[in-house]
Amino acid sequence: MSINEIQDEIIEEFSLFDDWMDKYQYLIDLSKNLPIIDEKYKQENYLIKGCQSQVWLFAEEKDGKVFFTADSDAIITKGIISLLIRVMSGQTPQDILDCDLHFIEAIGLKENLSPTRSNGLLSMIKQMKIYALAFKTQEK
Repeated sequence: MSINEIQDEIIEEFSLFDDWMDKYQYLIDLSKNLPIIDEKYKQENYLIKGCQSQVWLFAEEKDGKVFFTADSDAIITKGIISLLIRVMSGQTPQDILDCDLHFIEAIGLKENLSPTRSNGLLSMIKQMKIYALAFKTQEK
């Protein structure tokens, strides 16, 4: 499935909810699907800078695709990173670098986050793209 197809799926899922409290609950439910990072990566150098909560992110490349795992000490943040992983994990480094994450605006996520969570969201996206860039530069 392409990044845009996954985003369209997420937009459709969130459109089922009228109220942002229901959308927050759905985010919390999504956090349960997060591919959890191995405990050995829950250390300082895997922490995302710029997040108020602690968010650890690890990426590895398999067969030309990037796969992410993560964890967070905050449940909403865990839901947000699980959405980002759902969109970008299993994609090529180039697709990750080129993607426009339009679902964030479409579901109203950005305007319904506190400024600190919004900054954290941008930091998570930036770190995922940095991983993709690192893998892209290793390609021969």
